[in-house]
Amino acid sequence: MNDWEENPDAYMRDDNGDFILKKDGTPRKKTGRPKGSSGRGYNYHSETKAKIDARKIVRKKEKRLAQARTKLENYKRSLDTSKSTLNKLEGTEAKSEGKITTTTTADLPKALRTVAEENVIFRPNDGPQTDFLAASETDVLYGGAAGGGKSYAMLVDPLRYAHRGAHRALILRRSMPELRELIDKSRELYPKAFPGCKYKEVEKLWNFPSGAKIEFGFLERDADVYRYQGQAYSWIGFDEITHQATEFSWNYLASRLRTTDPEIVPYMRCTANPGGVGAHWVKKRYIDASPPNETFIGSDGLSRKFIPARLDDNPYLARDGRYEQMLKALPPTQRRQLLEGDWEVAEGAAFTEFDRNVHIIDPFEIPIHWDRIKGIDYGYASESACVWGAIDRDDNTLIIYRELYRKGLLATDLAFMLTEMELNDPMSVPGVLDTACWNRTGQTGPTVGETLTKAGHKLRRADKNRVAGKIQIHEYLKVQQSGRPKLQIFNTCPNLIRELQSIPLDKSNPEDVDTHAQDHAYDALRYLIMSRPRIDDTFSRMRQLHRETIYQPSDGTFGY
Repeated sequence: MNDWEENPDAYMRDDNGDFILKKDGTPRKKTGRPKGSSGRGYNYHSETKAKIDARKIVRKKEKRLAQARTKLENYKRSLDTSKSTLNKLEGTEAKSEGKITTTTTADLPKALRTVAEENVIFRPNDGPQTDFLAASETDVLYGGAAGGGKSYAMLVDPLRYAHRGAHRALILRRSMPELRELIDKSRELYPKAFPGCKYKEVEKLWNFPSGAKIEFGFLERDADVYRYQGQAYSWIGFDEITHQATEFSWNYLASRLRTTDPEIVPYMRCTANPGGVGAHWVKKRYIDASPPNETFIGSDGLSRKFIPARLDDNPYLARDGRYEQMLKALPPTQRRQLLEGDWEVAEGAAFTEFDRNVHIIDPFEIPIHWDRIKGIDYGYASESACVWGAIDRDDNTLIIYRELYRKGLLATDLAFMLTEMELNDPMSVPGVLDTACWNRTGQTGPTVGETLTKAGHKLRRADKNRVAGKIQIHEYLKVQQSGRPKLQIFNTCPNLIRELQSIPLDKSNPEDVDTHAQDHAYDALRYLIMSRPRIDDTFSRMRQLHRETIYQPSDGTFGY
C-alpha cells in the first residue's frame, strides 16, 4: 500500500478533493511539519513518542545521579579532611612539624596511577611529588628547593582527566623560551601515556583521543591574560608562579576555571622556587597563610595547600650528590633559595643586609618625649602607604612603630584614617608627602596634599631622590658598634617588612630598586628618612630654641 493511501491527509488536494499530482504522477505531499511529529519528516505514533519521552527522562535522571555521586565524593573528601584535622587537634596523629608527608602512588587518581604503574612511563616519587598529584584541594602550590621534580609533576597532573572529552587544561610560563622546555618534556611523555594524542605546534596544543585538550601558554605581561578571555578551563597550572610580578594574572585566570562535566573537579596548580619578582605575593598567599602540608581556606573561599619541595625528595638527582654540590657553590642568597628552599630571602634583593633577627623587634610604648615623624606615599588604584617613626635618643635609632597600607582610599578617607591612627600620639605627627600629591594635573578641586593639610596634618614635600634615598636606607640598616642598627621596625608592620625583605634591584639600574615590584611602604620609608629627622638630644634643642626667632614654614601654605 502506498503512503498516500495510508496517510491521505498528509498530501495536497484541489478544490474537488482530488490529489494534486507531481510530474511523475504521484500525489504532492504537504509542506511543513505534520501535526504530532517530533522531528522533520517524521510522524511518530503515540507508542514511539512515549519511548522517546521515556528515554529523555532516563537520561535526565542518570545525569542527576552522576552529579549526586560527584557531590557525595566531594563530601567524603571534605569529611576525611575534617577528620584528619580533628585527629591532629586531639593528638591521635603524630605531628609532622613541617615534615613532608609520605603519600604513596596508591593514593593517586586512577588516570595517574595508570601512567605511573601500568605503563611505567612516569613513576612519582613517594612523598611531596605524590602528595601534589594526589591533592584534592582546589589550589595547591608545590615549591621550594630546586630539583624536587616540580616540572614533571606539573606535566602529569592535568592527565588526571585526559580520558574525558570535556577536559581543558592550560599550562603557563612567563616566556616562550621557558615554555619550550616543558613542551619538549611533554613530547616524551604524552604520546606514550595516551597513544593517538596529537600535538599542534602552531596552537601549542595537545589533542587527546577522548577529545580532551592540554594547551601551553605564556604571560610576559599582565595584559597577556586577555588572550584567554571567554575561554573555560577545568585545570590551570602556573609553572614558576613567582615569575609573575603581581597576582593579577592568577586572579584573572581563576575566573576562567569551570567545566560542564560533573565528573571533572576543576583545579589550580602552581610550582615555584623561592625568589623572583612575585615571591612576595606568592609567599603571602601560600606560605604565610598556613603551615606546610595543611589544608586551609583562603580569603577567596578556595581550599588551598602548600607542599614544600626538597632536593632529597628526588632520588635521581640526590643519589650522586653532584647537583647538590653545584647548588652549594651558588651565592649565599641563591643557595638558601634553591638548596634549602628558604622563602625568607629574595633573589636579587636590594637590601641583602636586612635581617629579621636584627631589624624586627617587638612593640613597646614609645616614650612621650621622643620626636615622631611620618612618611606618606599615596595611591588610589595601588596601595596608599604611611609609616610612622620615632627617634630613640639613647643611640639615635629610628623606630618604625606603625604603618598604614590600604588600596582604594580617597584623599578624604586617608586624612580621616591618619587622624584616627594618631589619636594616642601626644600630638599630630608631622610628615612628608609625595610631591605628586601637590600637583593639580587638570583637576579643579583640592589636591591630596591640600586635603590632608586642611584636615590638620602638618606636611611638606618629600625629597624623592631615589638613589640617594636607597643609599640612606642602606646606612640605616647597617649595624653600629653598639650592635644595634639605626633602623628597627615593630613586627606589627608586616608590609614594610615584606617589601624590605623582597624588593628586587632594577636590572637596568642596579643603583635603584625595581619599580614594578610592590614598593609603596618602601617609598614611604624613603621619604621619611630623606626628611632628615632630628637626632639631637632634647636639651640641645632647648638651647637652640633660645637662639631661634618665630617659626617660619618652608612652604607658606602647606609645609613646615
